Amino acid sequence: MPSNVLPEIYRPSRRTVYELPLYACPVSAGFPSPAEDYLEGKLDLNQYLIKHPAATFFVRVTGDSMIGAGIHAGDILIVDRSLEPQDGKVVIAVVNGELLVKRLRMEKQKIYLASENSDYPPLVITDLMDFEVWGVVTSVIHPL
Repeated sequence: MPSNVLPEIYRPSRRTVYELPLYACPVSAGFPSPAEDYLEGKLDLNQYLIKHPAATFFVRVTGDSMIGAGIHAGDILIVDRSLEPQDGKVVIAVVNGELLVKRLRMEKQKIYLASENSDYPPLVITDLMDFEVWGVVTSVIHPL
């Protein structure tokens, strides 16, 4: 299986609700600030990450062609089929039956799919190819 294929596709469960605590104070990535004991409320990650549930699916990534975009092997991508694919967006595309995650580029009436790893050249889409964009990647779930 090629290293940039996304073999697993999942649909979000609309029955699952996880309301986790959300603290109003931001977390500093620099110097620590005094702690604030203020709980803003509950956060349901489904509501936060999924804007169009009926048009959303998840895929698990294999390969390293998108590491420059912060997408690594094993990550789960949240993909929205209702969004219009635009130049510069990361998309899930099918090219000749192969499912890929790439950055969509449209220049001078040409479409190509660009990797975010210099080891992989861009893929120019031609009229001879079976090509379809399945959706726009909206979020990446990336374990640390």
